[in-house]
Amino acid sequence: MKLFCLGVITLMLTTTTQAGDDKADSKALEGTWSLSSAVMAGKPFPEQLVKTMSLHMKDGRYTVMVGQAKDEGTAKLDSSKTPKTMEITGTDGPNKGKTFLAIYKIDGDSLTICYDLSGKAYPTEFKSKPDTKLFLVEYKRAKE
Repeated sequence: MKLFCLGVITLMLTTTTQAGDDKADSKALEGTWSLSSAVMAGKPFPEQLVKTMSLHMKDGRYTVMVGQAKDEGTAKLDSSKTPKTMEITGTDGPNKGKTFLAIYKIDGDSLTICYDLSGKAYPTEFKSKPDTKLFLVEYKRAKE
């Protein structure tokens, strides 16, 4: 019985910590982010395109702007995994109805996300390789 109670308490603490970390990461992600670099399938995005792109996160929702084009959806975090994961679901715009799996890391005012645009699996590292649908993006927090 003592072992069972200990197991339940451990499970509760683990769940509470993970949920708390997700909330902390969600709060840290809030705001507007400007792209500093982007690589798709091992090839850098053109600088002119990178300059037109931004990401805004708030309350588990995202808005990506590419010039005047808007893509919106939800981002569900799981900070208990290594690397941390993000499940992105488009709700409006060109990615409506699509789900993308990603990994992310936050370091102060820097955010790195590696997306698997095939939606098949979470990337295992922060790299975009040729002949893949891995999209590696580095963001800097925009000045308010």
